[in-house]
Amino acid sequence: MLNPARIRILAVGKVRKGWIREGVELYCKRLPGLSVVEIRDSSPAREAAAIAAELRADERLVALAEEGGELGSLAFADRLGQVGSARLAFAIGGADGLAAELKARASWRLSLSPMTFPHELARLLLLEQLFRAQAILQGSPYHRG
Repeated sequence: MLNPARIRILAVGKVRKGWIREGVELYCKRLPGLSVVEIRDSSPAREAAAIAAELRADERLVALAEEGGELGSLAFADRLGQVGSARLAFAIGGADGLAAELKARASWRLSLSPMTFPHELARLLLLEQLFRAQAILQGSPYHRG
């Protein structure tokens, strides 16, 4: 079972587009307890240091990266179901992505798509997929794929 209170998203940059902000707020309401921490835009090295400083000792880092593994929604839900009660921190980099040392530290690298998305949109896509994974694990009709 997916426990949103055990998941955090560490995202570089602010959401400036209103329609994306509305989507982020919607999925955050649907995933009570999940938190999103915004990291200030800077250089990849400074962003990596800020993300590393924000990580809790008991969290597994999941780096969103273009070279990460791609999973369909069912496989993503299954992977999240397998982590049980572990705490997860999903890191979304800024315009230049995540620094290599942060990706190397991650217990898992995830790619949302072979396409590249702005960090704001990646945040919304990740939130929707987390909600979809929760629905799949609960047997909800939300996922019809």
